Amino acid sequence: MDLSSEKIQRILSKYKFHDVAVEELQKIHRIYPGMSPSTGTFTFSDSTQKDLLKLIGNVPVKYDGRSYNFPIQLWLMDSFPFTPPICLLRPTPNMVIREGKHVDARGRIHLPGLHSWDYPKSSVVGLLSEMIAKFEEDPPLSSKTTGDNKDPQELLAFVSNLQINDGGIKHHNQPINKVSVIGGGDLGMASVMSILSKCSVDKLVFTDVTESSTKGGSTDLEIFSLPKVEVSRDFSASAGSRVVVVTANAWSSEQSYVSVVQTNVDLYRGIIPNLARLSPNAVMIIASQPVDIMTHVAWRQSGLPPTHVIGAGCNLDSERLSHVLDINLNTHKQAWVIGELSDNKVAVMSNTGLSSSAQPQIAPGSNTTKPLLDRAFEIMKNRGQRSWSVGLSIADITNSILTNKMKAHSVSTLAQGWGGIGTEVFLSLPCIMGSNGSTRLAGVSLGQEEDSKLRDSVTSLSNLMSQLRI
Repeated sequence: MDLSSEKIQRILSKYKFHDVAVEELQKIHRIYPGMSPSTGTFTFSDSTQKDLLKLIGNVPVKYDGRSYNFPIQLWLMDSFPFTPPICLLRPTPNMVIREGKHVDARGRIHLPGLHSWDYPKSSVVGLLSEMIAKFEEDPPLSSKTTGDNKDPQELLAFVSNLQINDGGIKHHNQPINKVSVIGGGDLGMASVMSILSKCSVDKLVFTDVTESSTKGGSTDLEIFSLPKVEVSRDFSASAGSRVVVVTANAWSSEQSYVSVVQTNVDLYRGIIPNLARLSPNAVMIIASQPVDIMTHVAWRQSGLPPTHVIGAGCNLDSERLSHVLDINLNTHKQAWVIGELSDNKVAVMSNTGLSSSAQPQIAPGSNTTKPLLDRAFEIMKNRGQRSWSVGLSIADITNSILTNKMKAHSVSTLAQGWGGIGTEVFLSLPCIMGSNGSTRLAGVSLGQEEDSKLRDSVTSLSNLMSQLRI
């Protein structure tokens, strides 16, 4: 790979891990010599700009007995390779983007490898191999037909007119703050009231689900006619939401746990795909039970990238834990409860203070932090999760998304690749939440007891998922 040009050298010299970045670029060239380095300027969401490197080339994809070259562009942040690249399709004028599970309508590529990026385990070479495999399953580009009256130049102009930041892509025009809550009952109502109190919303849509056991409450909202709240029994009212909260649970008289969960899965089949189609750029927050399983199901059914489907998970416990550590134990450190929302959950602590402006990182376990966390857990022991508590937690996550707060929440997310987890499973992990969804904090080595609990959760959740008809 020719990195000798003066412009490339000038920009590359500003990379925080220059030598490691150069080594990675050479590895890419050996395996994918067609990926060429170039330079470009990012316009971040705050209108600041930065000159960065990008890789431009084609990935070979075989589909239906034929070979295709799909043009892509990989932008390398100045913290590469410790930060994953931002990957985009580069459709030519005769190509149309086919939105799917791994590519959105704007050409942004979403892959599990990007979501679980953890250098040096993760690499661009591995990412390109994964990209090819996913594209062969579901090609993201197709030829433009003569019957399609959409101007391909408009498509290219649309793709080029995107703002890119570390969290994702957005239009220059900021969308309205619209939030939809799906599912009635106490939790649905608590979520509505908490979001109205905590968040600056332009519109909040509340939809009861007829088949849900948690229905009810929408009539009272209609009677008292709250400002900015629209009560609807039609999913179409949720179109264009930035955040979609799902609290619906199905009632079941089945005796086995698997059968009860399957009833919820069947309920979701009539909800999630419609919500994703109406709000393809939304972040979906799942609060149905069991939350880790239902978040996994929602991701599978929605076709949305894993960064845009999260569960309320252990966020409430995490906020309580941080409060106890700060107020009762005087540590002034953020902490998170991670893992399955069950007795197997474990606690980890940040290596930065609550008031620090630096991005938090999970501190490796030590003999000093574990007693503090155990003591905090003991203080929290008798605090249950009531509907209004969970509603406040959901509102806190929603606020981070709407305001692009980039706050670390412990939410249920795709855990594959984190801390050596090889199974496709959803667990609560610390994630930076912003307007473009979630970005996981890097994994750390846990103590033997904590690691064992996480592994037990992975096994039990994976076994349950294998018995469900998604």
